[in-house]
Amino acid sequence: MENIAPDQARAALDAVEHARRRVAEEVGLPRGYWWAMAAGWVVLGLIGDIGPLWLIIAATVIFGAGHAFVASRLLDGRRRTDQVRVSAAVAGRRTPIVVVGMLLALVAVTIGVGMALDADGDRNPGIWAGVLVAAIVGFGGPEILRVLRRWLRA
Repeated sequence: MENIAPDQARAALDAVEHARRRVAEEVGLPRGYWWAMAAGWVVLGLIGDIGPLWLIIAATVIFGAGHAFVASRLLDGRRRTDQVRVSAAVAGRRTPIVVVGMLLALVAVTIGVGMALDADGDRNPGIWAGVLVAAIVGFGGPEILRVLRRWLRA
C-alpha cells in the first residue's frame, strides 16, 4: 500500500465512487410492487364507477392501508431485489418522500383525467382514468422513480 502513486489512488477512489453511484441508481421498489399498485388502481376505478358509496369508501381505505403496510417495508428502496440490500447512506433517505410525492401526483392525474372524461360524457370515467394511470404505474413506475430520484438527488 505504501508504493501506490497518487494518480493510482485517485483512480481507485473514482472507481469506487462510480460503483457506489451505479448501485444507488438501482435503488427502487420491486417490479411486483408497481404491478400490484397498477392492479389496485384499476380495481379502485372499477369500484368507483359501478360500486355503491360504502364499497368505494371501504375499498379506498383497504387499498390505502394495504399500500401503507407493504410500503412501510419497501419504501426505503433498499431491497429492490433479493440479491442486494444496500445501506441507507447509499439508498438515500429521501426515497420515501419521492415515492409518496409520485403517488400523490398520480392520484391528481387520475382525478383530472376522470373529471375530463366525465365532462366529455363518458359513462365510465373512473375505469378509464384508473386504467390509464395503472398503465403508467405498471410499465413506467420504476423508471419514473429513478428519474425523480436523480432530479431531486434523493
